[in-house]
Amino acid sequence: QVQLVESGGGLVQPGGSLRLSCVVSGSTLDEYAIGWFRQAPGKEREGVSCISTSDAMTDYVDSVKGRFTSSRDNAENTGYLQMDSLSPDDTGVYYCATEKYGSSYCRAAGMDNWGKGTLVIVSS
Repeated sequence: QVQLVESGGGLVQPGGSLRLSCVVSGSTLDEYAIGWFRQAPGKEREGVSCISTSDAMTDYVDSVKGRFTSSRDNAENTGYLQMDSLSPDDTGVYYCATEKYGSSYCRAAGMDNWGKGTLVIVSS
């Protein structure tokens, strides 16, 4: 059974940075695309980024382009989301999810496995 565990969330001031990690167990990460999603209080979940299975192509929601970077380390079975220039609008619970043999277009409905999330709070 594939399990995902996110870490790296916390409280950060506006303009600050965080790096989220997503450790995958129960399978080899190189078979999966990795998606990052977030849910802000009172809002629907939205896709933040996606990195494809084989060629590590990435895609981002417009609101984070130029600030967030998604990467993967297949040897460590870990995906990362580097978040820079954070703003209060980035506050929310961040989830990683995987899709077997997925592309760089991650849809929540298409993801096979989900982590339980890590909370990011951007506030002064």
